[in-house]
Amino acid sequence: MMELDVRHLRVLCAIADTGSVRKAARRLGMTQPSLTTQLHRIERSLGGRLFTRERTGSRPTALGHTVLSRARPVITELDALVAAARAEAAGPGRRRLRIGSVGSRAVAAWLRRIHDRLPETETTIHIDISAIALLHLVAAEQLDIAFVHESEGFPLHVPAGTEQRVLVAREPQFVALAATHPAAGRPVVSLADLAHDTWMVDPTADHEYAALRRAFAEAGLDPRVVQVRDNATAAELVASGEAVRPCQPTSPPGPGTVLRPVHGDPLAVRLLLTWRPDTVGGPALDGLWVDLCHAYLDLASVNPAYLAWLRRHNRSLHTLLAPAAPAG
Repeated sequence: MMELDVRHLRVLCAIADTGSVRKAARRLGMTQPSLTTQLHRIERSLGGRLFTRERTGSRPTALGHTVLSRARPVITELDALVAAARAEAAGPGRRRLRIGSVGSRAVAAWLRRIHDRLPETETTIHIDISAIALLHLVAAEQLDIAFVHESEGFPLHVPAGTEQRVLVAREPQFVALAATHPAAGRPVVSLADLAHDTWMVDPTADHEYAALRRAFAEAGLDPRVVQVRDNATAAELVASGEAVRPCQPTSPPGPGTVLRPVHGDPLAVRLLLTWRPDTVGGPALDGLWVDLCHAYLDLASVNPAYLAWLRRHNRSLHTLLAPAAPAG
């Protein structure tokens, strides 16, 4: 009987996170056959199947969910141990900053500004589509600060010991659709224009599905909504005209697609910065805040769709940002 170690736990988490043995193998730098063989050995060792193969990918079984719920804390604690040991070995004079963020094009520009301003600081970035997961990592002292978004109508729970500041109080969510779509020629579309389309959401994004359904219910609509985890596949489905999907207003249109605001802005998120005051505060926090504000504004300033939205609402670029005060 094979004895499990942390490498095997990472294999299981990679398959669950990517939803595919093929993608997990690519992430881990392995071949698909070797990863499949290893998965079968792990399953034999534990006495049952951990994943089912479906048309849309690999999904955890009931036993798989049980194993994963115990495996993730083990990996998280081990990673924290290694990070702490490396920080200790680097010496007390070595500064470090552990940043978390949801997927956003502003992140790269934010990091560039931080590197330019703090060249002696060792900076790491952890990207996760789940804002809830990032908040937990900040609360658990595994991240120092995190940039997250909150779907309108579904407020995030602020963990004890953390604070938040609002970057954008209400960021409208646009919709991506094929350039050949009948509504693509309109500067603004309505939910009714897309009522007969299939909509896509990422099932791992906190409350995205619920927020979309809420907007449809308020409009008296009931379109089909499917859940697609893979971003590349989702982009191809949009370009081919098979589906539409919500997107950030700072996103660039992909090949064969256009981005359009939705009439009345029924879909919106709040952008937040979360930190632990015992780790980040005072001038350090203010510097990170200013860097993020400038990164976001720089991104918005070169996005024609976002600028057109501002003109229609008689707003200037700088009115996008909320006052620099803690969230209430």
